[in-house]
Amino acid sequence: MSVLSQLNSGTMYLICGAIVAFVAVVCLVFILRAWKAGKAIGMDVARMKRAMTASATFSVLPSVGILLGVIALSGSLGIPWPWLRLSVIGALHYETQVAQAAAEQLGLQLSGESMTAGGFSTIALLMSVCIMWGMILMTVFGKRYLDKLSGGGKVKARKEGPSFADAAMTAMFVGMVSAYIGSYIGSYVSGAGVFQFRGSWTPLAVAAVAALAMAGFTWLTEKKHLEWLEGFSIAGSMLLGMLTAVLIGG
Repeated sequence: MSVLSQLNSGTMYLICGAIVAFVAVVCLVFILRAWKAGKAIGMDVARMKRAMTASATFSVLPSVGILLGVIALSGSLGIPWPWLRLSVIGALHYETQVAQAAAEQLGLQLSGESMTAGGFSTIALLMSVCIMWGMILMTVFGKRYLDKLSGGGKVKARKEGPSFADAAMTAMFVGMVSAYIGSYIGSYVSGAGVFQFRGSWTPLAVAAVAALAMAGFTWLTEKKHLEWLEGFSIAGSMLLGMLTAVLIGG
């Protein structure tokens, strides 16, 4: 039995499905508790129903991006594991990038043909360990942070403009994107690399189209005040980028 067949086995579906089901039950419990709390404080039932309907409606299309991530990773990591990661705590951009980076360091291609049991174990471990720090830090510092937000602690007057955390996050994201774009350019110039397409410029074209699409969504959201598009920007950019890859590759 191949590694990919084992990753798509009934045992993997049972383990991952049980965890996803548990999280779904927890979400349902919170929905019911929020509904009861809303009624207890006298909120209008009709408004609560509209809020729930709107939230459900606007959660459908952004989830397309998550589905694309599951499909993209299923060819190398099977369906259950990406389904679990992207359903519970994972983020679309994080999961795909960490999986790709880990595979490259192991000297593997992120594909079912070259995947090994040891390679999957390493990739799965990195995908889990690298993202768990948010939960740990929130457990340790969450109460103190919430006290500051609620005014329970002494908070210094915040200066106008972005905070250091915002600037650091932006700088980190720009650096990460630059590193990937640099690797694409290097692969194109050298005619070799992880893509194994001699002289291929497909990744650069996909990156450019996706970036332009995201810029278009941002412009419509901020300048045209179409705030509802913000939740669809990632999924829309991914779809246009993937369509570009299909058109070039076809």
